[in-house]
Amino acid sequence: MNSHTFPKYFVASILILFVSAKSLAQSATLTVNQDPKITALLELKKNLEKEREFSDGYTIQLYYGELDKANQTLRKYKGSYGNWPASIEYETPNYKVWAGNFASRIEAERALIEIQKNFSSAFILKPERRK
Repeated sequence: MNSHTFPKYFVASILILFVSAKSLAQSATLTVNQDPKITALLELKKNLEKEREFSDGYTIQLYYGELDKANQTLRKYKGSYGNWPASIEYETPNYKVWAGNFASRIEAERALIEIQKNFSSAFILKPERRK
């Protein structure tokens, strides 16, 4: 083989390799039959995360103490703020009023500035994940 024909054969063999690989490639379509209950479950999970059931985020504690005072604090909070959910959490022997479910510390800080106008002792905490 002379030196002029080798590059031609080399280029031709590379082209043949690519053309044959392309012609042997397979194509397919995939159809997914999804149960409509999956969509409902995903929606339920999203709502639970908003309510802090599965969240790893931050919350703001407004009160810690007796149940009567916790209920008063919760009513006062709900009368002033509708943007963030609030709930009473029980930790023996006291009750806590928690507000908000924030994904990041900065979101919680912004809300805290607003909430401290009416609840001066409010502070941010990161609750332990529930099991």
